[in-house]
Amino acid sequence: MDKTQMNFFDHLNELRKRIIMTLVAFVFFFIFAFIYVKEIYQFLVKDLDTKLAVLGPADILWIYMMIAGVFAIAFTIPVAAFQVWQFVKPALTEEEKKITLLFIPGLFFLFLVGIAFGYFILFPMVLAFLLNLAGDQFQTFFTGEKYFAFMLNLSLPFGFIFEMPAVVMFLTRLGIINPHKLIKARKIAYFLLMVVSIIITPPDFISDILVIVPLLLLYELSITLSKFVIRKRTLADTTVATN
Repeated sequence: MDKTQMNFFDHLNELRKRIIMTLVAFVFFFIFAFIYVKEIYQFLVKDLDTKLAVLGPADILWIYMMIAGVFAIAFTIPVAAFQVWQFVKPALTEEEKKITLLFIPGLFFLFLVGIAFGYFILFPMVLAFLLNLAGDQFQTFFTGEKYFAFMLNLSLPFGFIFEMPAVVMFLTRLGIINPHKLIKARKIAYFLLMVVSIIITPPDFISDILVIVPLLLLYELSITLSKFVIRKRTLADTTVATN
């Protein structure tokens, strides 16, 4: 076996190790959340006037697993980010190691902000719109499975979308993307973000604006942060060259 093959298998084993550690963290947080899932459930339904219905005993377990799963995903993100950092660390300079490590808390914070945006702003807005749409024509009847699936479909994607600035800074630092590419792709990015916002919001102008504007601002913030990273790296390179 030549050196190239050995390096390949070493990287493969390292990647396998990082994936396993991430999965172990997810299982740990899932079990922890499942222990307190009833308390989490009570918090999520505290604003409902009626109790949610279930159509069978298995639905109860599915709802609790859904809630625990989202909790586990949220708290596994910093662990997964740290494992990615550990995997790419050998290819980074000492300065890059310190800087990229600082992105991990940001990823976790932005994910929570995105979830909060979806849950506290978007979800009540969409739910109120649909209830008003039903009016007196329909008898509303929520099952637990449908209610939480609807909530997660509106909230969870924003957790990942709101991580855009931190991800862009990280990729810029690694030299994978740059502000020029982001500016060049602005029209396409705007179009895709607007399509996403229109799909996930009620068909009214106010709801669309409330979602489109934060998404576009996130993209512009990502460009600004990418420029900042490039400018700082250029300054650091110039200083090293001068010395």
